[in-house]
Amino acid sequence: MRVFVAGATGAIGRPLVQQLVAAGHEVTGMTRREEKRAELREAGAEAVVCDAFDAEGLRDAVVAAKPDAVVHMLTALPPRFGPRTDLGPTDRIRVEGTRNLIAAARAAGAKRIVAESVAFFYAPEGGWVKDEEMSLDLEAPGKIGKAVAALADLERQVLGAEGLEGLVLRFGWFYGPDTYIGPGGSQAEEVRKRRYPIVGKGEARFSFIHTADGAAAVVAALERGAPGVYNVVDDEPSPLREWLPVYAEAMGAKPPRRIPRWLVTLTVGPTLARSATGSRGASNAKAKRELGWQAAHPSWRQGFPELFSA
Repeated sequence: MRVFVAGATGAIGRPLVQQLVAAGHEVTGMTRREEKRAELREAGAEAVVCDAFDAEGLRDAVVAAKPDAVVHMLTALPPRFGPRTDLGPTDRIRVEGTRNLIAAARAAGAKRIVAESVAFFYAPEGGWVKDEEMSLDLEAPGKIGKAVAALADLERQVLGAEGLEGLVLRFGWFYGPDTYIGPGGSQAEEVRKRRYPIVGKGEARFSFIHTADGAAAVVAALERGAPGVYNVVDDEPSPLREWLPVYAEAMGAKPPRRIPRWLVTLTVGPTLARSATGSRGASNAKAKRELGWQAAHPSWRQGFPELFSA
């Protein structure tokens, strides 16, 4: 299969290109940075340098690649992530960039498109673990609400793309090389400095996924599975009070502090407090059943120690 990967040099793009090449697919990887071209070629892919907002250039690049399928892993997240991170550039990519990429895929005659979404923006109501039928948190305030709206727009575009089989993969929190919670990542450093606390009772649920397992899910979604939405997470959605101490211990850091919700509300605002206490986890049952996918890292309990023992 000929596959065009937009976002081929990101945290999930790198292992994805490697896995696609290993599986015998012909890969064209797209990056915005000229210096990344050699990296893609060394991985066994053809390389193109293009901006997702350049609709004409993107169309020409995708048409030239003649893909059977297109993968949308585009984001514009900064090197460091925190409460004040500007999500606007990624929101724009998820709306405008998606529109341009779908148009390019159609022009190229591709049959399938697989796009990245997230599994940690479900509405903070009802059960703690959500399947794909549950509502996204479209009522979230501030920049989180804008981010959810942009993701919902991406999903509508992909699932409704005329002439294309659209699959949306809602990924859990990524861990692995070059991620925020990987060694040297900004979130890892916050934990090491004891600036990532357990808020309130620590009930908020988190679902994680190793980037290599996320890439394997993309490969599976290219080869099989009906159009639709799939949660791509590990087998153990867990409360903050359980996973954060294990994560800190894995990196050799002191245990996390505990702080009340009102203090988070006072210091960084109600939006983060809402997320820190109400976040929901996700079920991977559909991806296992319909994509035939299984995470090699079934739980963060094994994945985190492995991450910091390498």
